[in-house]
Amino acid sequence: MTAPDVDAGARPVDPALRRERFGWYSYDWAMSVFNTSVTTVFLGPYLTSVAEDAAGADGRLPFLGLSIPPGSWFSYVLSFSVLVQVLVLPLTGAVADRTGRKRHLLGGLTALGAVAATCLFFVADGRYLLGAALFVVANVCFGAATVVYYSWLPDLAGPDERDAVSSRGWAFGYVGGALLLAVHLGLFLGADSLGLTSGEAVRICLATAGLWWGLFTLVTVTLLRDRPPGAAHGPVSSGFGQLRATLRRMRAFPLTLWFLGAYLLFNDGVQTVIALSATYASEELRLSQSVLTGAILMVQVVAVFGALGLGRVAARYGALRTVLGCLVAWTAVLVAAYALQEGAVAQFYALAAVIGLVQGGTQALSRSLFSHLIPAGEEAEYYSFYEISDRGTSWLGPLLFGLTYQLTGSYRSAITSLVVFFVAGFVLLVRLPIRRAVVAAGNTPPERL
Repeated sequence: MTAPDVDAGARPVDPALRRERFGWYSYDWAMSVFNTSVTTVFLGPYLTSVAEDAAGADGRLPFLGLSIPPGSWFSYVLSFSVLVQVLVLPLTGAVADRTGRKRHLLGGLTALGAVAATCLFFVADGRYLLGAALFVVANVCFGAATVVYYSWLPDLAGPDERDAVSSRGWAFGYVGGALLLAVHLGLFLGADSLGLTSGEAVRICLATAGLWWGLFTLVTVTLLRDRPPGAAHGPVSSGFGQLRATLRRMRAFPLTLWFLGAYLLFNDGVQTVIALSATYASEELRLSQSVLTGAILMVQVVAVFGALGLGRVAARYGALRTVLGCLVAWTAVLVAAYALQEGAVAQFYALAAVIGLVQGGTQALSRSLFSHLIPAGEEAEYYSFYEISDRGTSWLGPLLFGLTYQLTGSYRSAITSLVVFFVAGFVLLVRLPIRRAVVAAGNTPPERL
């Protein structure tokens, strides 16, 4: 991971570009801790417990005239933050493309999001509304900053380099996320010996994740540089107006939308497996929290090698074939999950290792593949829709999982039902004329695609 960047011909990269790439990698290192420590591991259970403390005599929360069960509070907050992102992300992308001031946007969005995440330390004693407001601000800023960050990829790597550069960035993110998560889990599990309550330990974890995100972003905004904006496409609207304007222009590139449709499907499967694997392990396989904690850390570590290794595979066989291979592996994982024996820790860890290997490669190579399908000068706007596809449709997989469990009463059937997302995504992707899609977007296809 520390080896010098090289171009497609194995020649050393210009030192200025190499510094920029390191700055770009550094943002994945900075931001991934918010996704792992805050959104995935700690905030959901903690905010739920805060909401339970604030519940009335009837055990429910009053909110805008409604009566809400505390157990649903975080899921509603998360859903609302995603809805806000649907409006904010296209607007962010349009501003980034038209002004060319990406460093200012990335720094400002990260500063606001990191401050909000750090202030989660003050969420205690029934302050569930404060926790909700801070998380919405942090998560919206996280998504918007990610759009700006992704849009730098075509500036930092030529067509034949993007798979390797994207994979290296994703690997940096997994290392950063795993490192801080290991510290956080140690703090949480050892809270009693440190004289802390579990709630105090979680608040420290949330705050330090925000500080990590903000401080390491200073490296990114220091090393990256802005480029002149591309050709303007009319004034920037707001909210739904910008959403419609961007989508109207994207309709001129149906093959790009085809890829987004495939990505929407298989990425929904990826996100649902990540989100619900702990539920499956605890409820169906009867595995302990310590086993689940170990699996989370192992996936983060293995994913580093998966992202880098599959980046090398893509250099030889092409990113499209590599992603298709990953989708086959995801399908096999779900079939194997159905057959896991109750209490089989070794089997569960083996399956988690496979998930770690394909997870990073699937995401990193999808990001670089999409970069070839974007018209020059519109990178941020197109990546805003990519990010919306990543986040805004994440209800489809959980819905299918929940409906299958409701109809069958079996978590095994529920987890296996997610195969449909990987199969459908595979079929759409394998039928996509990828080189024609790249040319249609006005770009030059890489040697291997």
